[in-house]
Amino acid sequence: MVARPEGSVELLLQLTKADMAGVDRFITARMESSAPTIPALADHLISAGGKRLRPLIAIAAARMCGGTGDACLKLATAVEFIHTATLLHDDVVDGSKLRRGKVAAHLIWGGATSVLVGDFLFARAFELMVETGSLRVLDILSKASSVIAEGEVLQLTRAHDLNLDQETYLEIIGAKTAELFAAAAEAGAVSAGEPHERAAALRDYGLNLGLAFQLTDDVLDYGGAAETLGKNAGDDFREGKATLPLLIAIARSGPRETAFWERSVGRMEQTEADFRRARELVVGTGALDAALDCATGYAEAAKAALAPFAKDAWREALESLADFAVSRPA
Repeated sequence: MVARPEGSVELLLQLTKADMAGVDRFITARMESSAPTIPALADHLISAGGKRLRPLIAIAAARMCGGTGDACLKLATAVEFIHTATLLHDDVVDGSKLRRGKVAAHLIWGGATSVLVGDFLFARAFELMVETGSLRVLDILSKASSVIAEGEVLQLTRAHDLNLDQETYLEIIGAKTAELFAAAAEAGAVSAGEPHERAAALRDYGLNLGLAFQLTDDVLDYGGAAETLGKNAGDDFREGKATLPLLIAIARSGPRETAFWERSVGRMEQTEADFRRARELVVGTGALDAALDCATGYAEAAKAALAPFAKDAWREALESLADFAVSRPA
């Protein structure tokens, strides 16, 4: 495995502690509903914790740019609601069994209820965007929501596709995952009154960070533990997702393994032993190293995007977060 930079979220967590407490209060208040299933189901997922990276990024971007007041807290809450809504929808589409280490909500309340609660959270997110008083923030996050949906549909249409090229895969995760990182960072800067150029730099930071983070998740699916992932290792393979490590392994494993890949991923005719075999091939071909090299390149690009900003604790925290994205434990 390639050497990975040391990274941590500790500084970012310290700097945003008071602000994130405010975000938690907004989350609790805005999940309230006369339909008791809505707060119960939403809380099931949100209270599981997760990394909360997207709202952290929105707050850090705003504060680094000199933003004051609670506009960025409403923005961060909106970002978390958008993210949570997409997770609820994703788990129904993918049939996932675990999310953030808990039983997936659709297995408890049903798929229809999960989708509708996701819709409720989207609506709450848009209310919060309006309350920030910034049309630019509303524009950024509404466009991001559209791009995320397009990424989901593109991924669905290319499921089990052994001929998926790496460029298209990066396009999918750029839309499905990295877009919300980018929007959170850009909107945070906009909420602080930053001009276009500096807001665009933070968008670049978020986009590259999101790509690094997703690619590392792809690697961990073949080499990580459920405690790290918040889901079962091997879930991507079992769902037939052609992630970057898998695509590289297929390209490198040669014609002798073609039948295995076509059966287990292309036709989804899997046995209990197939994930172990797939992991052996992914590791043996060096696909994990190659995918992590790619992730590290995006993490370095994220840090480079912060060059226009003064070297202070906020910039240091965001740089450290980029390192953390590719140095999470397996």
